[in-house]
Amino acid sequence: MVDPKAEARAAAARERNRLERETSIANGLDELNTWIADQMDAGFAAFPAKATATCRVMAQRLFDAKASGLALRVDTIPARLFARAEAARPIAAIQELATLHLLAEAYRRQDSLSEPLRQDLRQMMGWNVTREALLEDERALRVSGAWRVWATRSEVQPDKLRRIETWLHGSDRHAVLIEYVPVSTGASSSGYSVGDTFEAELIFYPSSVPLRALIASQATGSVMSDAALALPPHDLADAYGLYEEALTEKPWLGDYPVMFRGARLRRSGETIHLSGHGISLPLAKSQSAASWPLLQLEAIDGAGLWDGTELTLCWSETALGRWTA
Repeated sequence: MVDPKAEARAAAARERNRLERETSIANGLDELNTWIADQMDAGFAAFPAKATATCRVMAQRLFDAKASGLALRVDTIPARLFARAEAARPIAAIQELATLHLLAEAYRRQDSLSEPLRQDLRQMMGWNVTREALLEDERALRVSGAWRVWATRSEVQPDKLRRIETWLHGSDRHAVLIEYVPVSTGASSSGYSVGDTFEAELIFYPSSVPLRALIASQATGSVMSDAALALPPHDLADAYGLYEEALTEKPWLGDYPVMFRGARLRRSGETIHLSGHGISLPLAKSQSAASWPLLQLEAIDGAGLWDGTELTLCWSETALGRWTA
């Protein structure tokens, strides 16, 4: 039997904790603004050289302020900067700090945002939506159908958690399953392989650009398929247009799936570009060697992840067969 008084006390405690955390985050955002101003005063050209140390200190302050999501973003800035060519790092630093400023200002004005964008923002800040809460949310987007795994990624975060992504396509939409597991467990994959297909109902986290999902129920086990990926009929320019639309809805978008037909890889100096119909996207430098055979082909169809700077090509259907990263 539920005790109404105990329930009321528990609800009051939760609200008190929420308000205390909101105050703590607000103070952390004030510190972040001061830190950004200090970096501007010191000059962006000097920022990359000291980024590792200075970002670690600011990230710890945000962790202490209970803004763990934003703290992780600050802590990973150096890795993103040093993945760029040295000459491009000052500009990249400007973009990184501008995004932090945008997130901080948007959070202060979250009550004036649409509910999906507000949910995006709170998740970015570190407010978690539990699996149980998502499954109980009657407003959450649910999509049932056949899903195909077309990319998997795994990376270790500064907080000693491994982030495992499984990118899916089905029912004319994209989805990504994201798991966080302690590095100490040794787990490095989700159990799905590129090419797997399965029937399931996915439920999507609230977002202005719904991508992250979890499996609400799975009707079949995963089976490796040799069938071609069911790519949309559009070309690379149209695919990029969809990215720009999504970026308008969610300015801190991050990685976005790009599926295309009839594009071609071309080399320009040390950089390989994916080109088609008036648009050219630079390929990730880490893929230069692996993608070399695709340079010989007149046209490829495929799918990749665009982060606003470079494309990671994950899947390609070619005249000579399938290529996967």
